[in-house]
Amino acid sequence: MKYVRFMNRENEMRYGIIEGENVRLLDGNFLDSNSKPTNTLFPIDGVTLLAPVEPSKVICVGLNYALHIQEMNHTLPEDPVIFLKAPTCVIGPEAEIIYPKISQRVDYEAELAVIIGGTLKDVTDEEAAKAIFGYTCANDVTARDLQKKDGQWTRGKSFDTFCPIGPWVVTDIDPSNLDIHLMLNGEVKQSSNTQYFITSVPKLVSFISQVMTLYPGDVVLTGTPEGVGPMQSGDEVIVKIQAIGELHNTLI
Repeated sequence: MKYVRFMNRENEMRYGIIEGENVRLLDGNFLDSNSKPTNTLFPIDGVTLLAPVEPSKVICVGLNYALHIQEMNHTLPEDPVIFLKAPTCVIGPEAEIIYPKISQRVDYEAELAVIIGGTLKDVTDEEAAKAIFGYTCANDVTARDLQKKDGQWTRGKSFDTFCPIGPWVVTDIDPSNLDIHLMLNGEVKQSSNTQYFITSVPKLVSFISQVMTLYPGDVVLTGTPEGVGPMQSGDEVIVKIQAIGELHNTLI
């Protein structure tokens, strides 16, 4: 199933399910187990897709691909490296990424995003796996010069618009073997597969839950593969993940 959050022509925010070229309206948030499909259909080209969730927090995992660790001149961490992006970073498909005036280098980072479906605290790997609602595409946009200058990652990762996600949440897929690509102006810049994760998705979610409570709609970014690099104003960037789809954004 593909679940979306969208704006209709009356500028009303709604939730739905993709059915071919249409969106079937739900009577509530798809994260609510009581939400039901209605008989109302919208043509998909007649609505504006939004970021599929509004998370209380975005938890990111750094250094989860060995080749990316090498290109960044880091060493393999003993535990997963986690950090936060501000929820105000989140934007949806086709939305514009804004280049901050105080940065001289803004990078793309294609990532698989995990959408949490329940309230989790101190859960096992097995419990974590059962509580994942689904998956979507993400771009962990980074002001690389500020990240290096600060020595920690909050500022460089948390500018408004620095977390495009979407276009929808896909359920019932195996996150352990998905091709992931990033295209910049049509040229492939990143190309890998989630089979190269150092730490699996359930283990990551379990690990994070030992630190902080996860809530429905929270987003976990699982790390980027090798090939990260800079973007310039006017560039179109696409994150493409097997079995999910494509996330399109433009840098302005």
